[in-house]
Amino acid sequence: MPFLEALLLLRANPGQQWTGAMLAGRLYISERTAQALLDDLCRAGMAAPCAAPHEACFCYAPVSDTLRERIDGLADLYARHLVDVTNLIHSTLDRKAQQFADAFRLRKDT
Repeated sequence: MPFLEALLLLRANPGQQWTGAMLAGRLYISERTAQALLDDLCRAGMAAPCAAPHEACFCYAPVSDTLRERIDGLADLYARHLVDVTNLIHSTLDRKAQQFADAFRLRKDT
């Protein structure tokens, strides 16, 4: 859930430069966890380190238009079905959560 919340927060503020401390404050998580989320978002191609002299900051930066469109769709779905998405993510049925995650997996052919 924190990964999704971090992604949607960065998307909602695309011009914002985020540090681990800033993200931690907004998501009520530890700075270490927030930094790990920023690193994960970068590895996933959804964020990137900011340009000099702000290399310690991160910005929303999907690596492709396709990814940006999928994130936009996810944000729309999340906004319209917050309770359903949250319940699905927190469900004890790992299979359902995996199916949800798979729906947003990028494939090399797209």
